[in-house]
Amino acid sequence: MSFESVRAWLAEHAPDIRLIEAHASTATVADAAETLGVAPGQIAKTLTVRAGDEVFLLVARGDARLDNQKSKAEFGGRPRMLDAEETLALTGHVVGGVCPFGLATPLPVYVDRSLRDFAIVYPAGGSRNASVELTPERLFELVGKRWVDVCRLPDPA
Repeated sequence: MSFESVRAWLAEHAPDIRLIEAHASTATVADAAETLGVAPGQIAKTLTVRAGDEVFLLVARGDARLDNQKSKAEFGGRPRMLDAEETLALTGHVVGGVCPFGLATPLPVYVDRSLRDFAIVYPAGGSRNASVELTPERLFELVGKRWVDVCRLPDPA
């Protein structure tokens, strides 16, 4: 059902955006990167977070980590990721398919600036084998409340 809610949302709000149904898993950053043939950083992971009294989605590059100090400064409280049941209840999407499109409950969506490192990014598409292909700017235009800087990038190799 979640995949269908994303398909319907995209048809209404962004019919030009490509929804990719893969034959392999895209449920983790590593799986998605391998399946789509892209760098792990291009996978736009969507986290369901509570900080203080606010619950929101954070979309960040796949190889970045949430930085507690930056998040506390940005959101006014220590960030805590919601569990799988809470995430499903709020978003309508199973973990591994969570995305900012076709949500069961309207939530603010913050987009981490780290995604701007890529011309094209791939958030999930509502299921564990679906993805969406778009630019970070288009992602923000469609669902973003505010650009934020709350992630730590991986150390260069």
